[in-house]
Amino acid sequence: MRDESFARLEIGARYLDLEYVRIAPDNPGPLLIFLHEGLGSVAMWRAFPQTLCEAVGCRGLVYSRAGYGRSSPFWSTPDWPIDFMHVEARELLPKFLAVVGVDSAADPPVLVGHSDGASIALIYASSSPTSVAGVVAMAPHIFVEPLTIEGIAKTRKDFLTSDLPARLGKYHDDIQKLFWGWANVWLRPAFRGWDIERLLSGIQCPVLLIQGSGDKYGTMAQIDRVSSQVAESTAVKLSDCGHSPHVDQTALVIEAIGRFLRRAR
Repeated sequence: MRDESFARLEIGARYLDLEYVRIAPDNPGPLLIFLHEGLGSVAMWRAFPQTLCEAVGCRGLVYSRAGYGRSSPFWSTPDWPIDFMHVEARELLPKFLAVVGVDSAADPPVLVGHSDGASIALIYASSSPTSVAGVVAMAPHIFVEPLTIEGIAKTRKDFLTSDLPARLGKYHDDIQKLFWGWANVWLRPAFRGWDIERLLSGIQCPVLLIQGSGDKYGTMAQIDRVSSQVAESTAVKLSDCGHSPHVDQTALVIEAIGRFLRRAR
């Protein structure tokens, strides 16, 4: 991907600088906006956005959410609120799109989200139904499963006992603040009741759901919940695939997204 730029968002009396990268801006297809996972960033997507945009003839916009990658932090303490994904979807994402010149009314984008990013994409699509042409949700979280908590608890242990901080620190300006904000909110007892299923009926655009059978953070029940609520949805269930379908089964994921985009157009 090309060198990143920064978008300055005014939030109350504060300013946030979010890093972003544009991909293939001259391609004729719709704009794909990539929303990363809970510990992801622009750089951690690696080559996938570029490869996908080239394969399907689309434009791309990849950004690091506040506090991720090289972006400014939004939460001042590691005690993130339980509705942090709702805030991302309803406040920060619309402001970011406006600042970088995305006209969602004239040229509604397709949101490509992974994990937490997929949940944010679904929340945004339910809140702004006319501003989205489609959603690709890879390993989304719709509700909190025991498996999810177990997986994040293991990641917390790895963070304390392995070189995980050093490995993640290559991609984030403040990995300690980011990691503990993310882990603490997910492992908070009150978060067990987090659920976005009631929002799904507000989604009017086509949705492509992709889930791996070996995902350590969620089961097929996650995308089944979406399929039961969103009429125009397609589910792709991949074997030999973990929590990152775009990494584990890249070719199949790109093929599925290509078919989805052709139908959505």
